Amino acid sequence: MQDPTALYRFENDADPAEVRAGVLVAALGGFVDAGGTQRLLTAHLLENHSSQVVASFDVDQLLDYRGRRPTMTFDKDRWTAYDDPSLVLHRVVDRAGTPFLLLAGPEPDYQWERVTAAILQLVAALGVQLTVSVHGIPMAVPHTRPLGTTPHATTGRLLGEVEPVFGTIQVPGSIAGLLELRLGEAGRDAMGYAVHVPHYLAQADFPDASLVAFDALVGATGLDLARDELATSALRTREQVATELADNDEVRTLVVSLERQYDAFMEGRTRPSLLATGMGEVPSADEIAADVEAFLREVNDEGRQA
Repeated sequence: MQDPTALYRFENDADPAEVRAGVLVAALGGFVDAGGTQRLLTAHLLENHSSQVVASFDVDQLLDYRGRRPTMTFDKDRWTAYDDPSLVLHRVVDRAGTPFLLLAGPEPDYQWERVTAAILQLVAALGVQLTVSVHGIPMAVPHTRPLGTTPHATTGRLLGEVEPVFGTIQVPGSIAGLLELRLGEAGRDAMGYAVHVPHYLAQADFPDASLVAFDALVGATGLDLARDELATSALRTREQVATELADNDEVRTLVVSLERQYDAFMEGRTRPSLLATGMGEVPSADEIAADVEAFLREVNDEGRQA
C-alpha cells in the first residue's frame, strides 16, 4: 500500500492540535442512499451550523471521472465553469459550541484500503472517539408510519438492545462499511444507521428519512444540532407525497397493504420480520428482495451512464 498520508493535506490555516473533536460523521456516499437520506442530512448540517474545511483529499487519485463525469458549463462559445468534485473534512460547531468533524464527498472509486487507512490516521490524530455514518435503504414499508432503522456498530455496547430486521446477508460493499469494519479491528468505536425508506420513494428526495437519521445521530452523539429546518422540509415533502399519491390508485393500494403489514408486525401478531409476510396482497419476501436487487442494479447502471 502507498503511504496513506500522501492522500490528504491539512489546510494552511488548520492546526491539527486545534481542530480536535470527539465525533466524526462520515458521509462518503455509497452504492445506494435511498431518499437522499445521507445527502440531505449532510447539506442540512453544513447549511445550519458554523463550519470550516480543515483538510482535503486528493480526489484525482480516487475517482473514475469517466464513470461519473463532473458537470461543466458551456456558455455560447467557451467553457466557463467546472464543478470539481471534492472530498473534504469539515470542522462543524453545534449550538452549544461543541465541535465535531464531518467528512463529506463522493465515495472513492479506487484505493479503498488506502483511503480507510488515511481516515484512521485522522481519527487518531484528531482525537476522534466515535465515528458515525447514516444512509437510506429501500424497504417495503409505508411512508405513513414511523420509519425504522437498522443500527450497526463495532461493538454491542454502542447499540444496547435492538431487534434486528435482517439475519446474515451479503450486500454490495461500500467504503463506509469498510471503514466501520477497519475501525472495529483497530479497537475504535464506530456505528451507523440504515434508515428504512419506502421503496416507492427511494429515488426521490425524502427528508423524513434524513430526519430519522438526524435524530439517530443526535441520540448517539449528544450533539446539540439545529433540527427545525429539516423538520419543516420533511413536513412539506410529506404533504406533497400525500397529494401526489391521492390520485394514484395503484400506489395507494400498495400503501394500504404495507400499512396493514406494518401494523400487524408492530402488534406482534405476525412474523418477527417486516420482510416476512403471508398476506396475499403484500409482496412476498422473495418479491421484495427482487425489487431491492432491481433497484440496486438500476442505481448502478445510472452511475455507469452518468
